[in-house]
Amino acid sequence: MSEEQTFLPGARRDLAAVMAVWIIGLIVSGVAPYDRVTWVLEAAPVMIAVPLLLATREKFPFTTLAYVLICVHGLILMVGAAYTYAQVPAGYWAQEWLGLERNPYDRLGHLAQGLIPAIVAREILIRAFRLAPGGFLFFVTVCICLAFSAFYEMIEWWTALALGQGAEHFLGTQGDEWDTQWDMFLALVGSITAQLVFSRLHDRQIRALRR
Repeated sequence: MSEEQTFLPGARRDLAAVMAVWIIGLIVSGVAPYDRVTWVLEAAPVMIAVPLLLATREKFPFTTLAYVLICVHGLILMVGAAYTYAQVPAGYWAQEWLGLERNPYDRLGHLAQGLIPAIVAREILIRAFRLAPGGFLFFVTVCICLAFSAFYEMIEWWTALALGQGAEHFLGTQGDEWDTQWDMFLALVGSITAQLVFSRLHDRQIRALRR
């Protein structure tokens, strides 16, 4: 029995749960967002991920861990899309509680931008490219996450050039001249943290696919 056939029933349930949560999240966040253009831009990764996950569900279903983290990442994006990252209420609470100079929700988003893709990339590298767990896999996964983060920063740059002031809420720099560097650094921290925290659980779930 193939890896996909072994895991397919559980994967279907996991993916169905992700899709259900995301549909509800998109509806709720899209009803009356702070800025419609920003909502479209921030929610776009979710809308792109939906057909990709559905198209690959038969040939390459992910582990439960990956699906859970993908779902969480989508929700983080939707909340940022609804309020704009600089104005998420929970971020204001954290800002006041911690005495910060800016709403930190954007920082959480970029930490997640390294943490969640790290598990997805790691799974693809192990299952599709047959890389063994270890130092080289760890390094390549971090490099992929950093490349993804850098590419996203370029997307923000291109969007700013195209929309001008209309991209202000999408960029969410909050006056920080080092915002781009912070974003990529946090993606780096997220990619390292994900592998240190989740690798053993992830390896167990991947091995379960092969039984």
